[in-house]
Amino acid sequence: MSMKNEDNLPRGIQLLRGFSRLNKNIAQFVQKTASMNNLSVPQYTILITLSLEKEMTQKLVGKKTFLPKSTLSQSVDGLVQAGLLHRKQVEDNRREVQLSLSEQGLELLSRIHLQEGSIHQITNSAADLFSETQFKEFLSSLQQLSIFFEEQTSEQGDDHT
Repeated sequence: MSMKNEDNLPRGIQLLRGFSRLNKNIAQFVQKTASMNNLSVPQYTILITLSLEKEMTQKLVGKKTFLPKSTLSQSVDGLVQAGLLHRKQVEDNRREVQLSLSEQGLELLSRIHLQEGSIHQITNSAADLFSETQFKEFLSSLQQLSIFFEEQTSEQGDDHT
């Protein structure tokens, strides 16, 4: 569909199509980045999620990543076996498992961030397409949309966080 025909669509549809196209492209680079580093996409997603925190329970990682329990468990097992994650039981709750990145996991993520063609390098290049003002306005718009969708989710009782 040409851009001219897109202009005739309702704004919500245009926005949804734009997100869908961007999401598809990002997913392709995430897959490529994971593959270049001998990781599955779920394993890569777990590592990235843990990189934002010092440690996190497996249950919380599951909530943040939306990975099914079996996929999460299998992926964590592989990451632990590869020496990229530490896993230990929570002292006051033996059913809870605490996850943290190992030194090897942190080193891998550092290399991935610098890796040519990785999602991180592509995203850095994409950010450079914007002037500083455009970038700040874009981030503000993304934040506004995120808050709106989070509020809609909460109002409908479908809060997954």
